[in-house]
Amino acid sequence: MSILLMLVLLPAAFLLGMHLWTRRLTRQGTDMVPQLGQIVPVQGGSVHYVEKGDPANPTIVMIHGLSGQLQHFTYALVDDLAQDYHVLAVDRPGCGYSTRDAAQLATLPEQARMIHEFLKSKNVGQAILVGHSLGGAVSLEMALDYPGNTSALALLAPLTQHMPETPAVFKPLEIRTEWLRNLIGQTIAVPMARKTAPLVLKDVFAPEPAPADFLDRAGGALGLRPSAFITASQDVIGVETSMGALAQRYDNLHVPGGILFGGEDPILSAKIHGATMTKHGLSFEELEHCGHMILITEPQACARFIRQIATRSDAPTAEQPLL
Repeated sequence: MSILLMLVLLPAAFLLGMHLWTRRLTRQGTDMVPQLGQIVPVQGGSVHYVEKGDPANPTIVMIHGLSGQLQHFTYALVDDLAQDYHVLAVDRPGCGYSTRDAAQLATLPEQARMIHEFLKSKNVGQAILVGHSLGGAVSLEMALDYPGNTSALALLAPLTQHMPETPAVFKPLEIRTEWLRNLIGQTIAVPMARKTAPLVLKDVFAPEPAPADFLDRAGGALGLRPSAFITASQDVIGVETSMGALAQRYDNLHVPGGILFGGEDPILSAKIHGATMTKHGLSFEELEHCGHMILITEPQACARFIRQIATRSDAPTAEQPLL
């Protein structure tokens, strides 16, 4: 066998092996975290959601962050809030069991548009938006693009400003070429994610420990799929290209609300992404000795905060037509 042929066959065999390993890990992930709710088609994809509570009560819509899924909210918050509110927790388009047809749909306006279309299909006229991390940026986009349909913003450790560079823990997602993103997603990304998961979770949850049941109860195992890597990579680039335009519009933000941050958040700076928003009418609170994943580590404090923000809204107690 010639050296040239060997040089071709060995990488091909390696990639094939990684692809087969990826398929096995993907099956394990979906078996561990099955679909919880219903799926609604929207232009450009579909939205998977879980619905709880009385539809006659004010509606809360919960939007998760980068590399997440709706289980971040069903972990502890949804059942608590559903006692008093109509709660819709969604998988952002492309995440969890939602779908997204193209990388171009990863920009903030497109994600906002797809979730808005989903809410329209559910006849939700106004909603209190609860966004975590990147979900906070999507919530702000929705409040600016569809102000008549947003009654309040309750943002948990939100991304609110353009970042000069991607946080180190998400740097491997910064891939700008679609074919390379797909190749990595279908071969090495998932096995590498499986191996590095403990270290990544330690970084994301710091200074608090990650819960032992994060992979199943909080849906983390759904990250062990090619689509999860590809979507997260698209999100990093999509947000990079659209975050600046969103931040320039905050003077037009006229929706009541507030921001709750962990005071020791290692991913997003509470000072930069939280305190700066008070000049645009949003209140700001910090939880001492807490990190980025407060929706999981401090659910009672988050539920209290969301209820407090909800009382500032003029959310209806019955459905209103969506604009």
